[in-house]
Amino acid sequence: MAEELDVDAMIQRFRDRAKAVRNRPLPPVAGAERQQFIRQAQLDYQDFAIIGDAEASLDGGILTLRVDLRPKDGAGTDG
Repeated sequence: MAEELDVDAMIQRFRDRAKAVRNRPLPPVAGAERQQFIRQAQLDYQDFAIIGDAEASLDGGILTLRVDLRPKDGAGTDG
């Protein structure tokens, strides 16, 4: 399985999924169902975007995803 995995293609699929969630239209629901749909879309986008931003490596059959969650402007970093 590890020899067949194209990690760059996998990362791209997560980027594509994040974009699809971001562009997904709201269904014709209202009230609590609408809020639940919006919340789930936000979580889906967050999860897909995090993996889409990962640096991946495959070493000895072990897939490692490295994700830098620090703010882009450097705020909140040590030093």
